Amino acid sequence: MVATLALSERERLLSGLVYGAVGAVLFSAKAIIVKLAYRHGADPVTLIALRMAFALPFFVVVALWQLRTASLPQGRSQSWRRGDVLPVIGLGLIGYYASSFLDFLGLQYISAALERVILYLNPTLVVLISMLVLGKRPTRRELIALPIAYAGMLVVFGHDLHNAPLVRGEGGTEAIAMGAALIVASAFSYAVYLVASGQMVARLGPLRLTAWASIVASVACIGQALWIEPQALLAQAPAVYWLSLVNGVACTVVPVFFVMIAIERLGPAVASQVGMIGPVATIFMAALILGEPIGLLQLAGTAVVLSAVWTLSRRPP
Repeated sequence: MVATLALSERERLLSGLVYGAVGAVLFSAKAIIVKLAYRHGADPVTLIALRMAFALPFFVVVALWQLRTASLPQGRSQSWRRGDVLPVIGLGLIGYYASSFLDFLGLQYISAALERVILYLNPTLVVLISMLVLGKRPTRRELIALPIAYAGMLVVFGHDLHNAPLVRGEGGTEAIAMGAALIVASAFSYAVYLVASGQMVARLGPLRLTAWASIVASVACIGQALWIEPQALLAQAPAVYWLSLVNGVACTVVPVFFVMIAIERLGPAVASQVGMIGPVATIFMAALILGEPIGLLQLAGTAVVLSAVWTLSRRPP
């Protein structure tokens, strides 16, 4: 009996590791898919609208299923309250629409590897917002890890600047600087969402809030495309639609559930550490699929960022 329980727990942990690793790689593959679609002449507004159009039905199904479970006796603590609608709309626009749109804009100008490293700094931005806005006192570990993380990011940024003539030609340095700024804004937007959504996540549950916030973002992205240039949604190369399908399902919906399963089986701290495979996977996928150059400085800077974020994500002693 003891051996059976031990084996069951071992299988649970191993499956959590697999779900977390696969989810992190799929999330990271989003940048690769987006940059491939840009090669077929797609623009950011149309591309993000197509991605969310393919993902929207899945989020609607999850939201309706969650409404059903909320009507059960055990779901009463997660029921909607009067006044929840506007906060959820705001969180969806900040955390999913704004961050995704800024990310798509930035990917026009920088490498997929640099994009992933900047986005991986999200926990550091959460710490900074908590310090500056909520008045949280930083720990000694945070004070050490924060500057190290940003120093590592600057090393990866320098790698992109050095290779700008190879990747973007003349004027590449200015483009990379603008792209990096857009990705930082994307990461900041999502960090604001994480800080602002704390109480609502605890009450509604992460799955319900994610589903409804994603629905809000999907409607915003699709509505934006219909308002700006509706004909573009039907005038793309066939490859753009296939890439958007992969992006919407395999790189958006599937990893959301995989990461949630990993968090449930491993805990948030361990699941976050498993997610470190994402930036590393992006570097090698970008080199193999997109032909982006790999350098020792890039690898070293990424390792520094991962180490600093790992330090932040560790459980306190």
